[in-house]
Amino acid sequence: MKKKAEWPRKLRSQEWYGGTSRDVIYHRGWLKNQGYPHDLFDGRPVIGILNTWSDMTPCNGHLRELAEKVKAGVWEAGGFPLEVPVFSASENTFRPTAMMYRNLAALAVEEAIRGQPMDGCVLLVGCDKTTPSLIMGAASCDLPSIVVTGGPMLNGYFRGERVGSGTHLWKFSEMVKAGEMTQAEFLEAEASMSRSSGTCNTMGTASTMASMAEALGMALSGNAAIPGVDSRRKVMAQLTGRRIVQMVKDDLKPSEIMTKQAFENAIRTNAAIGGSTNAVIHLLAIAGRVGIDLSLDDWDRCGRDVPTIVNLMPSGKYLMEEFFYAGGLPVVLKRLGEAGLLHKDALTVSGETVWDEVKDVVNWNEDVILPAEKALTASGGIVVLRGNLAPKGAVLKPSAASPHLLVHRGRAVVFEDIDDYKAKINDDNLDIDETCIMVMKNCGPKGYPGMAEVGNMGLPPKVLKKGILDMVRISDARMSGTAYGTVVLHTSPEAAVGGPLAVVKNGDMIELDVPNRRLHLDISDEELARRLAEWQPNHDLPTSGYAFLHQQHVEGLILAPISTSSRDVVETRSARTATDNVNPGLEIDERRGITPSFSLHLFKMKKWRYILYKCTGDMVMSRTVGAAEFKAKCLNLIDQMGKDDESIVITKRGRPVAVLSPAPDTSGRRSIIGAMKGSVLRYDDPLSPAAEAEDWDAVR
Repeated sequence: MKKKAEWPRKLRSQEWYGGTSRDVIYHRGWLKNQGYPHDLFDGRPVIGILNTWSDMTPCNGHLRELAEKVKAGVWEAGGFPLEVPVFSASENTFRPTAMMYRNLAALAVEEAIRGQPMDGCVLLVGCDKTTPSLIMGAASCDLPSIVVTGGPMLNGYFRGERVGSGTHLWKFSEMVKAGEMTQAEFLEAEASMSRSSGTCNTMGTASTMASMAEALGMALSGNAAIPGVDSRRKVMAQLTGRRIVQMVKDDLKPSEIMTKQAFENAIRTNAAIGGSTNAVIHLLAIAGRVGIDLSLDDWDRCGRDVPTIVNLMPSGKYLMEEFFYAGGLPVVLKRLGEAGLLHKDALTVSGETVWDEVKDVVNWNEDVILPAEKALTASGGIVVLRGNLAPKGAVLKPSAASPHLLVHRGRAVVFEDIDDYKAKINDDNLDIDETCIMVMKNCGPKGYPGMAEVGNMGLPPKVLKKGILDMVRISDARMSGTAYGTVVLHTSPEAAVGGPLAVVKNGDMIELDVPNRRLHLDISDEELARRLAEWQPNHDLPTSGYAFLHQQHVEGLILAPISTSSRDVVETRSARTATDNVNPGLEIDERRGITPSFSLHLFKMKKWRYILYKCTGDMVMSRTVGAAEFKAKCLNLIDQMGKDDESIVITKRGRPVAVLSPAPDTSGRRSIIGAMKGSVLRYDDPLSPAAEAEDWDAVR
């Protein structure tokens, strides 16, 4: 158990609000225009309530009301709550896709925390990208932080049938194409789909990520499943406000909660609940922010033998409301613990272990949370597929797939992009039947752009009219967590960068073998090499705005798309080799007027590491090196710099700590100047351990 920090002590916010200096009066005095009395600035914890409310994020439309309950809890515990609006990207509103903006949101959240006088943070989230983006930003700053989600909508009903958010949208749309539902009936059903405030009421990505936050230990036990309009959701918000104040006093930080064991708990939880494939992308990104070595192999290793026991759409028949009444996620965690599939001593934001939180809970409905022997599928984890069609991997959700298609060989019917698919899919002359495999290209991070949720391609009407409800579908896209089917997603490398998916042709035979984790294009190695050599990119490139930055710096989809944040480099380093090309995070240099020909960053993972980036045209090479080699590289860079070159900034967690200067000092020797302690490293210094330890204190 973590040792609690000394209390009382001086908190971070006192750098802004404590004392009588001109600067303190400037910071404190302006905030007093809101009517805050002077004694609120006495050193008590200042809690930032990071709110993703937006009228254009309907899933989060009720978060203002919840924020008031969080504030009440903070006041009760002796804290000082201040609400801060942050970037809110809604999957059902943002184009081309909210995923394109997840890292932009994370970057904005990180800087909102870093640049303002917060001692702790409450992350008020809902729609699926808001949860990972806020956790990512908070993890980078590593201040005490806690998640409270907005909760799912109430059940939908249409003509006596439960209606699941998203799940029935896909189902009813296919029924219209098959002639089983009229357009008028479809419009009538629309009114029943979203009948209260909250996120999707299925086990979609929003409910999945709420569950992941709880399984990671970043939310209070029981948070994930409480409906958005249930009075107990308000109670949870108020209790969260109380708890964050004590977390600040104890100095309980995300890095102490989100350990490798916590991520393994989350992966197994995702398998047990039949969670979204999008959790793969988000957890890899979050893990990178806290320096945890997490990879696709961990997903396959941890989730492979975990049964899916939560009987919720899209895999089962119930919705989040029933899941809450049955006992919610604590029951699932208890079942995992009883099966030996839970790290019971993982710490949570409560200050207690996960097992202490769940060991006494009761399952109130075994048709909603099933016994293992009645599981929806015996192996519910996200399947990681590899083969010549997906050298870097692809994923499939077995609990949402058709068992008879998990081993299948079929003829490829190829769509070059989403527009090509839309133009052809309803054509009765399309040469396709239920044995074929639908293949869609150019829907990944670069191709779409942003990796939209279009992987669950609707079937052609002529197949649907036969009563066929599923076919194998393969793409480099994502799929909504509310969707279902035998859908292979995240195929990597993506088509837009010349991955094998780009050269699949109509008529090629493709083999899917889920038990053996294999995805194979049945052509010879020589033919595949010839096609790849002849391939040319054919998608339009943005020329301005964030879309341009995203296109320039986005990484492979399996590793998760990353933005221009220097912290996002670490987000995926655990799954890279030392010589992989990565995004440099040059915005620090650019806004300080530094020529970004080289960029040097230091990151805290398990310990401080020196990471060197060198631009070569539009590519950036990265290496993780020791202190001595880092110093030598710095000096080598100085030797390469002309006397008229601008200085190069070395940054630590995004803040300048040292400068490489091309200008000679008074003794005629060029230097590395340590900005923190003023130490100077000369280019001819010996690289002895003693010198290294002394010299590099300034930049460690």
